[in-house]
Amino acid sequence: MMKTEWNYTELAESYLERPDYSEAAVHEMLAQMQLPEKAKVCDVGAGVAHLTKVLARSGLVVDAVEPNDRMRELGQVQTRSFDQVTWFEGTGEVTGRPDSTYQLVTFGSSFNVTDRLKALAETRRILVPAGWFACMWNHRNLEDPIQKSIENVIIKSIPNYAYGTRREDQRQFLEESGFFDTVFALEGNVIHRQSREACLTAWRSHATLQRQAGDRFSQVIQDIDAHLETLGLKELEIPYTTRIWFGSVKA
Repeated sequence: MMKTEWNYTELAESYLERPDYSEAAVHEMLAQMQLPEKAKVCDVGAGVAHLTKVLARSGLVVDAVEPNDRMRELGQVQTRSFDQVTWFEGTGEVTGRPDSTYQLVTFGSSFNVTDRLKALAETRRILVPAGWFACMWNHRNLEDPIQKSIENVIIKSIPNYAYGTRREDQRQFLEESGFFDTVFALEGNVIHRQSREACLTAWRSHATLQRQAGDRFSQVIQDIDAHLETLGLKELEIPYTTRIWFGSVKA
């Protein structure tokens, strides 16, 4: 396994309970890009294949790059029905993929854990001239009453809890990076239905929460569980928004 700053091995199985990205939003992005049929895509930080599957279902040929061995193993299981998906070990800064190969390079919930300028330089290296870059995240709607109440449970234990760059608008950074002429943005909504236990499993995959909670992490998960129990919820409908930023990279 390649050494990275954040090790997701213990969280890998929990990632399976996270939502897929909005297919409508991804399809709208691809329509704007006007990629050729069976275009080659490199999905970087592919994890357990949430975005990889959407790209493959769209008819693209996908090389999925993931540094964590366990995440990659689970991603391979998730994509075994797709002949056009191949998995590789690599990071956003060092993908290990050949020069000038891909029409599109994507980062699904992974751009924020890279050195972003180095990742963009690596993206440009492996893209064909005027190829496309895209980064995206699924964000829970924190104005939803249930999600807002869960946030309050977390903040009670971690008063300074913050999401970092994953919830920031990426446009300014991308525009100021010098890699793009124009940066586009779009979004689409997803309703993710989960049992209470599956919801807690997904929270156990939340690396940002784990890092900030430290040795209080298990207690925070227990507090979320206790809160959901007081609401009498056995199943949740969790509103997410897929937010995407993309642009054609200068040669």
